[in-house]
Amino acid sequence: MAAEGGGKEMNEIKTQFTTREGVYKLLTHSEYSRPNRVPFNSQGSNPVKVSFVNVNDQSGNGDRICFNVGRELYFYIYKGVRKAADLSKPIDKRIYKGTQPTCHDFNPITATAESVSLLVGFSAGQVQLIDPIKKETSKLFNEERLIDKSRVTCVRWVPGSESLFLVAHSSGSMYLYNVENTCGTTAPHYQLLKQGENYAVHTCKSKSARNPLLRWTVGEGALNEFAFSPDGKFLACASQDGFLRVFGFDAAELHGTMKSYFGGLLCVCWSPDGRYIVAGGEDDLVTVWSFSDCRVIARGHGHKSWVSVVAFDHCTTSVEDGDPPAEFSGSDEEFHEQIHFGAGRDRANSAHSRLSKRNSTDSRPVSVTYRFGSVGQDTQMCLWDLTEDILFPHLPLSRTRTHTNVMSATSPPATGQTTTTTTTTTTTTTTAVTATNPSGTNGKDNGSNSSTSGNPANSLPSTLPRSNSLPHSSNPTGGSTPNSHTGSNSSTTTTTTTTTTKGNSIIDSAFIATGVSKFATLSLHDSRKERHEKDHKRNHSMGHISSKSSDKLNQLSSTRTAKAEAAKTLGTTLCPRMEDVPLLEPLVCKKIAHERLTVLIFLEDCLVTACQEGFVCTWARPGKVGLLSSQNNPANSPSGTVV
Repeated sequence: MAAEGGGKEMNEIKTQFTTREGVYKLLTHSEYSRPNRVPFNSQGSNPVKVSFVNVNDQSGNGDRICFNVGRELYFYIYKGVRKAADLSKPIDKRIYKGTQPTCHDFNPITATAESVSLLVGFSAGQVQLIDPIKKETSKLFNEERLIDKSRVTCVRWVPGSESLFLVAHSSGSMYLYNVENTCGTTAPHYQLLKQGENYAVHTCKSKSARNPLLRWTVGEGALNEFAFSPDGKFLACASQDGFLRVFGFDAAELHGTMKSYFGGLLCVCWSPDGRYIVAGGEDDLVTVWSFSDCRVIARGHGHKSWVSVVAFDHCTTSVEDGDPPAEFSGSDEEFHEQIHFGAGRDRANSAHSRLSKRNSTDSRPVSVTYRFGSVGQDTQMCLWDLTEDILFPHLPLSRTRTHTNVMSATSPPATGQTTTTTTTTTTTTTTAVTATNPSGTNGKDNGSNSSTSGNPANSLPSTLPRSNSLPHSSNPTGGSTPNSHTGSNSSTTTTTTTTTTKGNSIIDSAFIATGVSKFATLSLHDSRKERHEKDHKRNHSMGHISSKSSDKLNQLSSTRTAKAEAAKTLGTTLCPRMEDVPLLEPLVCKKIAHERLTVLIFLEDCLVTACQEGFVCTWARPGKVGLLSSQNNPANSPSGTVV
């Protein structure tokens, strides 16, 4: 391993990195993997995923970890920074034949030291409910694949429920299940319950209670991931068609939509207070979307390939006293105005409560910093800070802001070695010529001077503040775009108005038809446009007209239509141009693996990453690495490798 530098050093794996909090260090002795520690041949395999649960063990060692590698599923006691991992003693290990686990999720409500409920989704479409502590298999859902035959992409317990869970498939459908119901011996028949723009909700027609309770279909492609808001009222869905759609969970109402710069969206997460959503995908960007304003407020460019996971760090996100501006405080009502879930739903969330409570001592903006991270197929991990200059733009003609870049050597700690940290403080003056913006695409209209550069009155501001601006930010056209994709230069701004209907009419209908009390959302479009065009060129030359030519021509026509629709969204509130929103630069961007990264989870004393080789790594937070040094660690060789 080597420190920061040029040449080959840039491609070497980093074992530590520095932020304003201090140094994060990789704990090689806390690495989890298959017992033989041999790198897994990941070609053709599903992504490695990791799930955690705390069983409230009185011994103080209550964390449990589950991860899948190929056809195998492992369940261990997770010792984190406290003690070295013992891979020879898994609590449970399962090897599957004919199918592979793709995702899994623990139910935190029912977890005890004697029993846990773990849902596991599979590549053939089934969902299994197991108890790895008791080593029991409770139930198998969609066993005959009568409900859906496609791969399970995401499975989650409904927040606050002991029995309801959601399953998304690569087919573009999502289903609500109840663990108490059977799936039946025949394919389900559905009845339309609710229909909206590019989505529909169906209930299962049956004389007796059976699964699925509800089916959601949205668009034409796969649903890659969904995430519940911290209070459980909303569901954010990332789709292969490039759309982020946010639904009210109970009323099945579309709250807002966002479009990726190009390509599919692969991952999504909520801020701890539920005010912001971050999505990542095939455009190599992380996109920050405001829940209350229903608009993109920033993009982050640091990855060199697809972004596979995004996650907020609830421990580093902070809010200081102060009265937030009107556009920020207004969204508190948004949360409380939504319809309730019913008795028994616990929405208590410490981070949400802490961030939502504000003092009104003065009129200055609240001092807030959100920390989130991302990992991608480029084997890099990026950390990002979302600060108040991005969240609360005041839109003056000029302003001065100060930011701090912290850079450090990343060579692994060795005996007698000193880690050097250099802190550079830069003051940047940003001048913004603000155009009149009636649609509210870039914040609130403050009546400032309109643009004199020939842009229409409703165009977006010609320049916007950037956080840790990238080197190409001086380019008046917004600089180079990821993967050199170029979109339309249209300056027309489209305003999307979403009306949320209050009331329980849809819910009541669902209750009567299915006998359940809750449901959820989504699926999506497919964007395999390039493949369709290649097929057309290969199969429809003058010398080769196949029997499927009409189908191929129809596919080509639909592909061109999809591209035309995508061009229409660029430059609107759904998908602002790169120069129309602030561009974030990563606080940290490090290569930490040899294979693509598939996991990023923030815990109280560490963060956890995993790569497709099957290695689950623990990174100790600043000041936490000493917790392990006092333990009997068989891996304390000078090189740091495991004996």
